[in-house]
This record gives sequence, structure tokens and C-alpha cells, in this order.
Amino acid sequence: MKTKDFCYTLPQELIAQSPLEDRSSSRLMVADRMAGAISNRTFKDIVDYISQGDCLVINDTKVIPARLLGSRMEKGGPVELLLLSRKREDVWEALSKPGKRTKPGDRLSFGGGLLAADVLEIADDGKRLVKFSYSGIFEELLDSLGQMPLPPYIKETLKDKGRYQTVYARSDGSAAAPTAGLHFTDETLQAVKDKGASIASLTLHVGLGTFRPVKEEDIMSHQMHSEYYCLEEAQAEIINKAKRNGKKVMAVGTTSCRTLESCAGDDGMIRPSSGWTDIFIYPGYKFKATDSLITNFHLPESTLLMLVCALAGREFILKAYEEAISQRYRFFSFGDAMLII
Repeated sequence: MKTKDFCYTLPQELIAQSPLEDRSSSRLMVADRMAGAISNRTFKDIVDYISQGDCLVINDTKVIPARLLGSRMEKGGPVELLLLSRKREDVWEALSKPGKRTKPGDRLSFGGGLLAADVLEIADDGKRLVKFSYSGIFEELLDSLGQMPLPPYIKETLKDKGRYQTVYARSDGSAAAPTAGLHFTDETLQAVKDKGASIASLTLHVGLGTFRPVKEEDIMSHQMHSEYYCLEEAQAEIINKAKRNGKKVMAVGTTSCRTLESCAGDDGMIRPSSGWTDIFIYPGYKFKATDSLITNFHLPESTLLMLVCALAGREFILKAYEEAISQRYRFFSFGDAMLII
């Protein structure tokens, strides 16, 4: 299967540059894969597709302000770090810019010296391992000095950091938001509960590899990035109860979906676990736990688009994307939503 099979042309003006004032006022395209039908709603209507006993699965990861702007202390010149994952105490894997000028032995300064970083080594794909030194609490310094790591296709400045977080974000560690969850408000979640559905949470810390287009011509040659996940026993039981009762499991976002499929046995039941997953879901994959999916509109030739095509069929999804473009839907992280049933 070729990467170009997942390409489409998107007018640049349809890339959403900022979140809507009301999270739940986004548009919602409902894609019924069995009927091959597409309908247009608003996100608040999501509760119309949830029944008593169903289970909504959310990713409670929290985005850290991982973009640090500073300078090289000895050689001079500006430097930018984008923190990807904590490897051990005060040691992080990061992307650096300019990359060629950030070498092992360099010492970097942020916030006028409030936070310093020593470059330890160059890791895979040009990433850097850096060790931070500081006085005080690292998380507080990062919150004060860091910026939200918005995707490069968003050019506008985000005025409120909280708008790149879900209302249920709890577990620090993501370099990007699980964007399908950005549409939910506390009121919408309460409406889900009022329908008699349950809500289960898991954690998958989103890495930047999620948003990168596949560069290989053949998708089978693509090396999927690894991301840390955790699904606790009590939450697994909530999901399994719905499965045992023949009810739907609705994943909020591709991150929730990937975690569910990583934890599911061949019988579709969820095994609580934690670790790193590099599961790559593309057409031909047989879903074990995910019955329906809430997601955003994804970049061409991305692994996220491939996952959505695996669930609903490539031709049907590309047809839905054509419809979304003609109907002027908003695309990508701050854009509108799709529900696949």
C-alpha cells in the first residue's frame, strides 16, 4: 500500500488557526460506515450517538509547555529546545534548533539563567539528550518559561494555554494535545453520563511523530514512533463491562484508539498495562476493542489518516474529506470533528 494513496488537496484557508470560543460549538461530521452515509451536525449533538451502557474512552494526558527559547552560553546565538520525553531525573530527549549548532558539551540558558541545560549526546533522528540544572521546582520553571508546542501549521499565537488542553487533562507528559478531546466541555461530559453511559480514562503521552507525514513510498516501510501509555485496572473494568454487555466502546481520538488496541486481547477484552506502544494501524487491521471513533480531520499522508481509513475504509474516508472541504469544515488541531459509527 502506497503513501500517496492517502493524499488529498486541502485549501490552506481551511487550516484552523485558533480554537473556537465555545469548545462544543465545532461542527461534527457523522460518517456511518455501514450505511456509507455522511451527515453534518454540531459537536453538542455527540450525545445523540451515545446510548445507555456505552463507554466513552478519553485520554487524560496533559500537554507540557515544552518549547523553550534561549541561548548558547559559551558560543552565543539563539537556541530552541522542544522537549519530547523525560528519560530520567532532569534528563530529557528533545529536538533542538538550530540542530547542527547544538552539540554535546554545549551549555544552554533559558530565562536569563533560571534554567540551564547541558547537551549530553545526539540520539536517534538527530534528537538531543539534555540534562537540566536549576534552583526550585522544574515544573514551575517550565510553566513559567515554556511555550505550548503548537504544530507548525498553526501560525497564530495562542493567547490562552488552557485552550490547547482538554478539560479533563490530568497527567503531565505530552508534546502535543489529543485534539479530538478539545471539543468536550464539562457540560457535554455530564450529558454523556446523563444518557447512562460510562466514561473511562487512559493515558497516552502524545509525541510529535504523531503529526509527521509518512516519508516512505510504501507505508509498510514506515517506522512508527513509540509513546508511553498507561491503562489502569479500574478503568479497564469500566470498558470491559460495556464489552460484556454488548455495548459500544467509543474512543475519543486516535491516541485513545491506539491505546485500546494495544491493550486488547484477541477476545476484545482490555488488559490493564503500561509501557511503550508503537502500534501502527492502517487498512487491513482488524480492530479488537474500538467500536466507534471521535476524531479530527488529519494531515494528508499521516499515520492518523491511515488509522481512520483502517476503521471506515479508505475510499469512504476520502469521500468524507472531499465533503468536508466542500462544506468548508475547519481542519487539523483546532478544527472540527468527525464521528465514525
